[in-house]
Amino acid sequence: MTPLKLGMVGGGQGAFIGGVHRMAARLDGHWTLIAGAFSSDPARAHASAKQLGVAPDRSYDSFEQMAAQEATRDDRIDAVSIVTPNHLHAPAAIAFLKAGIPVICDKPLTATEDQAIELAKVVRSTGTPFFLTHNYTGYPLIREAREMIARGDLGQIRVIQAEYAQDWLAEAIETDGQKQAAWRTDPAKSGAGGAIGDIGTHALNLINFVTGEAPSALSADLQSFVSGRKLDDNAHIMLRFDSGARGMIWVSQVAVGCENGLRIRVFGEKAGLEWAQEDPNRMKFSELGRPTRWLTRAGAGTGALATRIPAGHPEGYLEAFATLYTEIAQSLQGDQTAARLIPGLQDGLAGMTFITKCVRSTAKDGQWVNLGDGAL
Repeated sequence: MTPLKLGMVGGGQGAFIGGVHRMAARLDGHWTLIAGAFSSDPARAHASAKQLGVAPDRSYDSFEQMAAQEATRDDRIDAVSIVTPNHLHAPAAIAFLKAGIPVICDKPLTATEDQAIELAKVVRSTGTPFFLTHNYTGYPLIREAREMIARGDLGQIRVIQAEYAQDWLAEAIETDGQKQAAWRTDPAKSGAGGAIGDIGTHALNLINFVTGEAPSALSADLQSFVSGRKLDDNAHIMLRFDSGARGMIWVSQVAVGCENGLRIRVFGEKAGLEWAQEDPNRMKFSELGRPTRWLTRAGAGTGALATRIPAGHPEGYLEAFATLYTEIAQSLQGDQTAARLIPGLQDGLAGMTFITKCVRSTAKDGQWVNLGDGAL
């Protein structure tokens, strides 16, 4: 299959997530990066393009210029990946959607509710494909867990817990020129959510994806432990589900000793399971009254979902990301089976609703608030 042509907005020199997207897009051979507006600083944008092997005539000063010019080319890009700080997700995505160019957007969806509403209107009015890179849904054992729950292996779900703990913001490194910390702790660029937007939306999305259930109400307690920090760096959130299940999310970026501790536990009337991102090739499965089993990626008793290499050879973060890029490519080429597991607009809207309601609940001293349908 001929690789699709990929453009990128953001992700230039000094950025983190842009490099991850580029590696993931290349891994299975479905994409070739040929164009970009890699920085809001034109000099840095063109230097980044040169470093990445992008031709000068496909290196742009701005996403507006890129969307307008790419739309007129016979060899236009097949999709654009948006890997900017949150406040630029909506304007960049809207520019490309209106140009008829499919969008692959990093999470969260946008920085504000108003941006999310505007973006949703454009996605629906243009019909241009829109994808959201909640990459943890690409892990094989996460998809295994989803299938197990869907076929009733756990029985009626009772308790759902997710946590995402890091320590990289345990000190005020945003005041020392650390670029990633600076924008992620700035409400003007990140939006109303700090840790809840950056990593809490991942925890929520994992719950929704694995269990097939979305919380209907929450009670949140957000904290900013680092002095002077304007956004939350720790949160405890209680959840209620219409099915009767109860849940909890803990997210923290000040949990000293935690690196990237994303974890989910689901307990039903017949069994429970547990998966941790830092040990992604194993999943704990316990049936009531029977010995606990450890399921391994592509191992005995599991499917071969989204795996590339035999059992015992670790797959991880980049491969999970690559699974989404592969499925996006297949979807754009007409494979609707691939399309069914890719996060999209509704997942992004659910994340934005989650952020908004967490902030609202905290302002009301943890009062329970309804989430509705997640459509703002």
